[in-house]
Amino acid sequence: MERLALANEIYKTAHLTGTFKLRSGKVSNDYFDKYLFESNPGLLNEIAELLSELIPKDTEILAGLEMGGIPIATALSLKTGIPVVFVRKKAKEYGTCKLAEGTDIRAKNVCIIEDVVTTGGQILLSAQDLKNFGAIVKNVLCVIEREQQGRDNLEASGLIFLSLFKMEELVEASLNNALR
Repeated sequence: MERLALANEIYKTAHLTGTFKLRSGKVSNDYFDKYLFESNPGLLNEIAELLSELIPKDTEILAGLEMGGIPIATALSLKTGIPVVFVRKKAKEYGTCKLAEGTDIRAKNVCIIEDVVTTGGQILLSAQDLKNFGAIVKNVLCVIEREQQGRDNLEASGLIFLSLFKMEELVEASLNNALR
C-alpha cells in the first residue's frame, strides 16, 4: 500500500471525535484509538512494511513499550528478523525482576518502538530504565507523531526520533480522500 493510502486507512480506522483526556493530561477533541489499527492484521502488516524502512541499521533489538508499542514491535520483528523485547512501565518486583521481557538487552543497540507520541514522557522514562539495565538506547521509532512537543522532548534528551506519520499528514490524507 502506498504511504498516502495507508495514512488514510489509519485515519479512517482509528480516528475518533469527542472529548478525550490524553496520557499527558491534555484534553483533545480528536483521538486516535491505536488499538483499532494495531488489532487489524492487514493494516498492522502495512504499517510494519513502511516502518521497517526507518529502523536504524545498527539496531540489534526492538523494544516495544507497554502496551501499544508491543504489537508494532512484534510486527516489525516478524518483518525484519530483529529480536524484540517487551518493555514494562516498571520492572517486575518478583521472579526475574525484568524490565524488558525477552532476550538480553545488555550492551545491545536498542530501538524503542511506540505507537503514538504526544509528549514523549513515557519514552523518556523507559529509555532511562533500559539504559539502567545496560542497553544502548539512541533511537525511537513511532507510527504517529501527535505533537511537536514529543519530538522536542526526545531530541532534547539526545534521542533520535523518527515517525512514520505526523498527525497533520493523517488529517490531510483523509481530507484529500474526502475530496475525491
